[in-house]
Amino acid sequence: MKFTLATIATLATSCAAFTPSSFVQTTPVAHRAASESALCMKYKVAVVGGGPSGACAAEIFAQEKGIDTIMFERKMDNAKPCGGAIPLCMVGEFNLPESVVDRKVRKMNLISPTGVEVNIGDTLQPDEYIGMCRREILDKFIRDRAIEYGAQCVNGLVTSIDVPVDHKTTDKPYTINYQEYVDGSSAGVAKSMEVDYIVGADGANSRVAKAMDAGQYNFAIAFQERIKIPEEKMAFYEEMAEMYVGDDVSPDFYGWVFPKYDHVGVGTGTVVNRPAIKQYQKAIRDRAGDKIAGGKIIKVEAHPIPEHYRPRRVQGRIALVGDAAGYVTKCSGEGIYFAAKSGRMAAEEIVKLMKGGSHLPTQAEVEKTYLKKYDALYGPTYTVLDILQKVFYTNNGAREAFVELCNSKYVQQVTFDSYLYKKVQGNNPLDDLKLLGETIGCLVKGYSTAKPDVEFSNPVESLKRI
Repeated sequence: MKFTLATIATLATSCAAFTPSSFVQTTPVAHRAASESALCMKYKVAVVGGGPSGACAAEIFAQEKGIDTIMFERKMDNAKPCGGAIPLCMVGEFNLPESVVDRKVRKMNLISPTGVEVNIGDTLQPDEYIGMCRREILDKFIRDRAIEYGAQCVNGLVTSIDVPVDHKTTDKPYTINYQEYVDGSSAGVAKSMEVDYIVGADGANSRVAKAMDAGQYNFAIAFQERIKIPEEKMAFYEEMAEMYVGDDVSPDFYGWVFPKYDHVGVGTGTVVNRPAIKQYQKAIRDRAGDKIAGGKIIKVEAHPIPEHYRPRRVQGRIALVGDAAGYVTKCSGEGIYFAAKSGRMAAEEIVKLMKGGSHLPTQAEVEKTYLKKYDALYGPTYTVLDILQKVFYTNNGAREAFVELCNSKYVQQVTFDSYLYKKVQGNNPLDDLKLLGETIGCLVKGYSTAKPDVEFSNPVESLKRI
């Protein structure tokens, strides 16, 4: 699960501390030219994408008198294929009501390739939990709040962006070309709009990233089925989530069963063998077995998930946030919190640099503020989780060791502290040293007893980037 593998970060390095930190209908947009006059002292900012990263950026911009904020979102009811886990600190930091949390998970069942089960959660306090959300509910709440603050929401698909050749050295506006949709019509109306600054929050297949020549990255395919199971079986998942590891469910990730409001999300993901994703999905259903037997698949979802940062996240007066920037952790696959946090951080720094609408931030200024601060806070975490994925997800022996290690109460405590509050708490050097010895022992044992991973080859697909 998204919080489990933050645990063993103590083995590799010490993570930099994290800083915790009624509305909608789309509104018509007055398509004025950007920066009509120097006396106007008002800039137009376009946020492309209305998920957590885009909506959190838009609500910051919308509260500034010197900024006109336009938020583009193609699918107002978008249900991204996502495990949907959010840390407890996000609920408070982003003022999320309990209505966006479907389930409060307080127990996690880890299942090894050979079927060994370890239940974790005993170290949680009564008021601590991992929130399980449906993205269509969470995204809508944050987006609606941005609209309430004053952001204008365009129900539209950005098709291209005209970028001036000298956009890095001048204040010439960008032209966003898009298809705007209205209720009752499936055909969009072609329109365009000039803006002064663009925040790309449009996901892994970001058109903003392509327009700014941000470069490509490797990606995973996440596949999830929403399965409605009988009430008596749903009771098992009241406060329980499950994580399955093994090369049968994924050669480099994990399979999950996460509880939602009235169903479970059952899914998996992989980078190294994307063509076999449906095979792995069948395997996770089979592994869950009787616990989801008799269920009805009510929705099937698939989506690319970035594996690392974009080579260029800021170009001229265009900045990327969330999945568009590549802010998803390896090993755990966590992205929601980092999407929201990056959107807010980028917007806050850009607002400061705009000085009340009197200055357009340069590329260098945004790199020295937004990127520098984000990387200082979270860069070490991405690095550590990358290392942990290579150590514990590469073969069945390592996966057996991982599950066995999670028996440790110390591992569980560090795991939950790291995940729930986005900072490593209470590390004990003696316990860390003991854990290192236990890790080596578990790896030796796991390698000696586990079955070999099934070999596969996809030389063409493995080279694909987006």
